[in-house]
This record gives sequence, structure tokens and C-alpha cells, in this order.
Amino acid sequence: MKIACLQFAPQVGDVDNNLNRADAILSRAGADDLEGLDLLVLPELAFSGYNFKSLQHITPFLEYPGSGISSLWARTTALKYDCAVIVGYPEKVDVTAHWPASPEYYNSSFIVNGDGETIGNYRKSFLYHTDETWALEGRDGFFSGQIPGMGNAALGICMDLNPCSFETPWNAFEFGFHILEVEANVVILTMAWQTSQDTRLFSRRPQEPDLQMLVYWVQRLEPVIRAEREEEIIVIFCNRTGAEDDVMYAGTSAVIGIKGGEVFLYGLLGRGVKELLVVDTDAAPISKL
Repeated sequence: MKIACLQFAPQVGDVDNNLNRADAILSRAGADDLEGLDLLVLPELAFSGYNFKSLQHITPFLEYPGSGISSLWARTTALKYDCAVIVGYPEKVDVTAHWPASPEYYNSSFIVNGDGETIGNYRKSFLYHTDETWALEGRDGFFSGQIPGMGNAALGICMDLNPCSFETPWNAFEFGFHILEVEANVVILTMAWQTSQDTRLFSRRPQEPDLQMLVYWVQRLEPVIRAEREEEIIVIFCNRTGAEDDVMYAGTSAVIGIKGGEVFLYGLLGRGVKELLVVDTDAAPISKL
């Protein structure tokens, strides 16, 4: 599989410029990188930005699934590069058919195939405290489904990788066991994951990945590693970078493979770089974790 993660630094509410930022990174990528691409993944709430303070704050940027600017961008980009596209966005549900039902808002990911057709819309199951100011929990569980050319896929959004509300036991591994239950071949995590390090020190070395964070993400996949499956499972961590107000994001987008109880690294970005990570999992991994 040929996979790309678009790591960039969107800003809250700056939708037009966020679209331009993403397009500029794709434009800078070489033709060889984009040729034969199977999947392009963008971060959580890619074009709206993430660090909203309330429902009132995010309301102007909510989108109906399939008709908002994020969905339009995903379809256009999928057709341009003939690949599946996953983009995070703030979803507003049309409840007019069930009037007088209350409005519903979700932190969601929209999935299209290479023909620009909708193949999935996933709503984040485990909310971070920033999401709780405006979004509801998805009620259908973690996403599983077919992505053309990739087989069974499992999809989560950021906090889904953690224990639910940071309250369930560490070894419940909700998302990790979901991967095994659905027999996923590819696992996609679209993220706006913050760094736990001193932000002043963190931003001084943008080219370096946050290895402490990468190790944590891998630890949360312990059931998958312990299963020692001989068929490789590809895991994609697509995180954003940059800062919003007092929040610094960890970057460090990566693609790993898990096979036979071992973890292999196919590609990794620095904590502060804004670029496209392109990985071909048919090639040899660059290292073993």
C-alpha cells in the first residue's frame, strides 16, 4: 500500500487558509510521491482547527456530512489523485426529518474512495475534554469497514486510543481489542494529539519526532502486538502540528507495521514539520521498534 499523511498546522476558525495550507503541502510533494497513492489521511478537525472553547465558538464551522467544505475537498482530492481520502471535520446532523429532535454535533471523520464516493462517516467514540464542550459521543462504536484495495479497516480519532474518559483500566485496551475483533488489515488514527512536554523546549527541535509519544501510541496497541498475527497489520498515526493559543500539538505522524509480535517503522515525521509523509508498505521498513 502507498499511504500519505498530511501533517500541517491548521488554526482555529481559519478555514480558507487551512485549506490553502493543506493544498500547498500537496503541491510541494513530488509527482512520484503522489503517483499510485492508495490512501491520503488528514488530521482530526483538519480545516476547522481543533481548540474550540464552546458550542457557540465552533457553530459557524459545523458541516453537514457530505455537503460541507471538508467533504468537498475530500472528493476533489480523491478524484485528483485517484486515492481514498480521510479527513476530520466537525459534523452537524440534519434532524429535520425527526423534528422536533434536538440538534446533534459530532467530532467526525469523512471517508471517500478514489471515485469520490462516500464510503464511511465515523463519529468519535471517546471524547477529550475539549470535544465535550460541543460534541456528543458517537453511539455506533469504533469504525470498521472495507476501504478499496486495503481490505478490512479500523478507524479511530485521537482519544479513541486512550482508556475511555481516562477512567477505564489501562488493560481494557478498547481500541486495541476492536482491531483484533474486526480482523483489520489497516488501522487509521486521525489525531490532534497534544504534547505533554514543556512547549518552549518542544518547539526548538521541529525536525525531531516526539518518540515518547510514539512509544505511548504503540503501547496502547498491546493486544495487537501480543496476538502475534503473521499477517502484517499496518497502523497509520496522522497527527497535526503547530500551536493554538496555549496548546502545542505533538506532530510525529507515523506509519508502522505489526507482525509476529514485532513492530516495524515505515515512516516518521518530526514534531514540528509541515509536510507530507509518504510510505510504501511494500518496501522494507526503515527500522524495528
